[in-house]
Amino acid sequence: MKRFHVHVAVENLDDAIAFYAGLFGGAPSLRKPDYAKWMMEDPRVNFAISQRGRAAGLDHLGLQVETAEELAEIRQRLDAADLASFAQGETTCCFARSEKTWTRDPAGIAWEAFLTHGAADSMADTNPPPVPRLESAACCTPRAVRS
Repeated sequence: MKRFHVHVAVENLDDAIAFYAGLFGGAPSLRKPDYAKWMMEDPRVNFAISQRGRAAGLDHLGLQVETAEELAEIRQRLDAADLASFAQGETTCCFARSEKTWTRDPAGIAWEAFLTHGAADSMADTNPPPVPRLESAACCTPRAVRS
C-alpha cells in the first residue's frame, strides 16, 4: 500500500510544529533541529516540514511505496506516459535511507516516488552527486544544484 507524501518548507519550525500538532492531533513521530515528520494512518500520509533556508511553502509531493515492485511500477508508468523522470537510486534524505525517482508536474512541482530502507542519522548525504535540473527542487539535493 502506498502512502501520500507532502513536504512543506517553513520559516519557523517551532511555530509550524505547534500548528500541525494541533491540526493532526499529536506530536511529530520524528523531530530534528530543522525537520519534523508525522507518519499518519488516517489519512495515510507522510507529512514532513523543514526549516533549511528555502522559501516557505510547498517543497515537493510524493508517493512512498512499501516494496521494490511498487517503485518499479511507478517508474514503468512514468516511462509509459513518456514523462521525464530521474532515478536517483539509493540516497540519504530526510533522516532516512531511500531509493528515489523524481519527476515534475506541468506546474513545475517536484514529485518523488520512494522506498524507505531505514532510518539515517543525517538529513542528507554529505557529498551527494550532481543531479539533473529535473530533480533540482528536491529537499536533499545540494544547494548549488537547485535553481
